[in-house]
Amino acid sequence: MSRIRASGSEIERNLGRALWQAGLRYRKQYRVPGKPDFALVSSRIAIFCDSNFWHGYRWGTRVQAAFKRNRSFWILKIEANRRRDRRVNRKLRRLGWAVFRFWEHQIRNSHEDCVSAVLRAREDARDRTQIRKPKAEGRKKPETRNPKSTCFACAKSRQGDG
Repeated sequence: MSRIRASGSEIERNLGRALWQAGLRYRKQYRVPGKPDFALVSSRIAIFCDSNFWHGYRWGTRVQAAFKRNRSFWILKIEANRRRDRRVNRKLRRLGWAVFRFWEHQIRNSHEDCVSAVLRAREDARDRTQIRKPKAEGRKKPETRNPKSTCFACAKSRQGDG
């Protein structure tokens, strides 16, 4: 397990290249819960590249025949990874992030579909922010300063007048 890379895997490089070619500029390993592989910060989109093995693709059917040695260790390990993934998803969503988790086989077979899903989410995020921002027109100008202000220098000058 010491040779398993935390970042820079083949699937991560492939998806990163495809995102970049689509014009999406991202941060890698951004410091939010779960440290997503890619983060589009302005749109609040977190992207994870999950390997089929470590994150338990088709875990319900695969768990029966998957391991011949040290079975209890691997089952606990992968189930803990899956719990952590769900926990990270919840935390990020509470913070207002859209979370994408792409499986290894999705990235290998059709990274274009992954990129198009992210592009749609980015457009949705832009639409939401444009709706929320109020326009500046119609606002009242701030009132001018009260002549009887509580400023120390102003109060001193008034004392001399009267």
